[in-house]
Amino acid sequence: MSEILQKIQKVLEGYDLSQITIAVLGGHSALDVCRGAKKYGFRTVAVCQKGREKTYSKFYKYRQGLFNQPIGCVDEVIEVDSFADVVKPEVQEKLRAMNAIFVHNRYFWVYCDFKEVEKNFIVPIFGNREYVRLEERDVPNNQYELLQKAGIRIPMLLRKGGDIHGRRLLEEKLDKHFVADKGGPLIVKVNEAIRGYERAFFVVTTTEEYFDVSEKMIARGIITQEDLDKSVIEEFIIGAQVNFNYFYCPFMRQVELMGTDMRRQTSLDGFLRLNAVVQTNLIKSGYKPTMIETGHVACTIKESLVQKACELGEQFVVTTAKELGRPITGPFALQGAVSSSDGKEELVIFDVSMRIPGSPGTAVTPYSGYLYGESMSFGERIAMSLKAAEGNVEAIMQLVS
Repeated sequence: MSEILQKIQKVLEGYDLSQITIAVLGGHSALDVCRGAKKYGFRTVAVCQKGREKTYSKFYKYRQGLFNQPIGCVDEVIEVDSFADVVKPEVQEKLRAMNAIFVHNRYFWVYCDFKEVEKNFIVPIFGNREYVRLEERDVPNNQYELLQKAGIRIPMLLRKGGDIHGRRLLEEKLDKHFVADKGGPLIVKVNEAIRGYERAFFVVTTTEEYFDVSEKMIARGIITQEDLDKSVIEEFIIGAQVNFNYFYCPFMRQVELMGTDMRRQTSLDGFLRLNAVVQTNLIKSGYKPTMIETGHVACTIKESLVQKACELGEQFVVTTAKELGRPITGPFALQGAVSSSDGKEELVIFDVSMRIPGSPGTAVTPYSGYLYGESMSFGERIAMSLKAAEGNVEAIMQLVS
């Protein structure tokens, strides 16, 4: 057992396991987590940044409503100056005093330092705290490596991120793809200059377009040359985009397809609603739609694809157990598209969420309902697992890190 797991077990042994609180950072999927926790009788706490706390302290505060029926789902708010303050000793002490189990989401890892969370956040985290850094594409056993080892189809990678140096070499690589191989469009995934945790995607169909678009984005301050040089360039999959959302339960030793959704992106969604003439004129004037994720739309897949989707989840769990020593536990997502060529459909995965995905809309897709009789959210599924382990340190240790 690692040093951090030993510390977490010691914390759990000091908890009143009949009075567990489910904690979360106030953003991303916090309301989903809190609602599920309340359904199973747990207290909830959201750690919120000042100025962004009213969603949890006011609008969805747990309180009495009409006919003395409870409404809302957040029992308590811990207010901090910055989300990163969640790792401060005094905040951790408050959480441990509440017998808290923390459900990490993307906010937790965007605003906090990986090493600080992995080594010094001595509060039990639902799932695998050390796996989230593998979402980055420049670390050993990163998401692409794991997908490939799992035998899961990923886009063709022209550049993994920083492995091609110099303009001439990149030109040669791009020319080979577009001219010699007559390849299709490529998507460039580069961090934004201002919000480094978001990526400024752009799609190109020629070598010249790559340099023209990227130079204009640098000039406008959207990206930097340094980040561009470290960007990923990969095949753009022309298909129906779908996020496959899973839950792995160590008690049941099974992968569950919780639901499917697709992204809504600003300003791409609005751009696509314009007619072709307006789109063309905007592009000619220098406008470039952005692909910033702003929400999700629940969607379904046809039933003949369900087996393929479930098998991908199983392959990924087995691979994490083999390569990392412990299967990914709890919620995760394989995000990609259904492509079709020669009459054959194929699931292609180009992104992995190694923690709870951001879409609460998966609960209104039917897949968890086929298994449990009624559809449920990730928050409910997390709370169900903790309820099953309630009072048992060894059982809870299978769920946390």
